[in-house]
Amino acid sequence: MGKDRPTEVLDATYTCLRLHGVRRTTMDDIAREAGMSRSAVYQYVRNKDDAFRRLAERLHTQALEQAREAAAAQAPAADRVRGVLGAKLELVRKLVGESPHAGELLDQKARLFGDICAKFVTDLSALLAGVFAEAGVATVAPDEAADICIALVIGLEERPDGTRLLQPAADALITGLLAPR
Repeated sequence: MGKDRPTEVLDATYTCLRLHGVRRTTMDDIAREAGMSRSAVYQYVRNKDDAFRRLAERLHTQALEQAREAAAAQAPAADRVRGVLGAKLELVRKLVGESPHAGELLDQKARLFGDICAKFVTDLSALLAGVFAEAGVATVAPDEAADICIALVIGLEERPDGTRLLQPAADALITGLLAPR
């Protein structure tokens, strides 16, 4: 059984994003990629902006679900924190690695989906703060520990070897955050 039509439209939107970017993609491009007429695409999205918002929401929701699973795992706090940070880093690596245009979906200042990106980071921070509160973070408040970890992963996103550095960087940071005062 094939995918449902709304999923096909968002998949086509993602392909067009990778090829052309948000600005240069047209509804005709999305329709062509989806193998549908333009009027058929309008049954699932209001316009191009709506298609890109829904795509950004889908990608961020998937990454957030991965982070939630990591935070809720029956594992040591350090593993759970690494899992949450890994979900964010993986989203960025996937998008940026597939196309320079796909990174547009990560911009918290973007008019179309900046609010989605900002909420994603806020939700990740809350997950991390919960893990730290449960673990009894000692050196700073749990929400500050979460912010420090988010800053770490944002820095790793900029590095070509960021994925490789995630575990040792997170381990060092978590060891310091969980150390007795």
